[in-house]
Amino acid sequence: MTREDDLGRPWLLPATLAAGCAIIVAMVGMTLTDLGPWYQSLRQPDWAPAPAVYGVAWTTIYALAALSAVSAWSAAPNRASAELIVGAFALNGFLNIVWSLLFFNARRPDLAFYEGIALWLSVAALILLCLRHSRPAALLLLPYLAWVSVAGLLNAEVVRLNGPFG
Repeated sequence: MTREDDLGRPWLLPATLAAGCAIIVAMVGMTLTDLGPWYQSLRQPDWAPAPAVYGVAWTTIYALAALSAVSAWSAAPNRASAELIVGAFALNGFLNIVWSLLFFNARRPDLAFYEGIALWLSVAALILLCLRHSRPAALLLLPYLAWVSVAGLLNAEVVRLNGPFG
């Protein structure tokens, strides 16, 4: 399915929209991330990444996810498939934001852990969905799945070391 703007650039509009959505999800997540006294008081496992790693990792993941979305959307064979891809990425962005809301604002790492399972499943589903249309789009999401896996383990350890919550 070829989609082009008025100047014959099939990638411009989806790339702009995907980048904009990735930036919005990142900014909302960043706004919800409170690294103040409560977070600083949480015991972290010895293997927790250095604080500087998180920004680099999430920036990379959002950029790769935007590229993945454009690649999968562009390769979709019809409008219904393209809309399913957009919806799946939107759901994933929503789940990403909800995790931050639960962990940092509600101060419920225990609930965030369970929501993180839904987030992980949404990334896995995105990979499978993208794979149907674009192998590169699916491969671009593998670092996201790896990072959410590590984050899930880290979240579980924070709960174990600091619980109960609520």
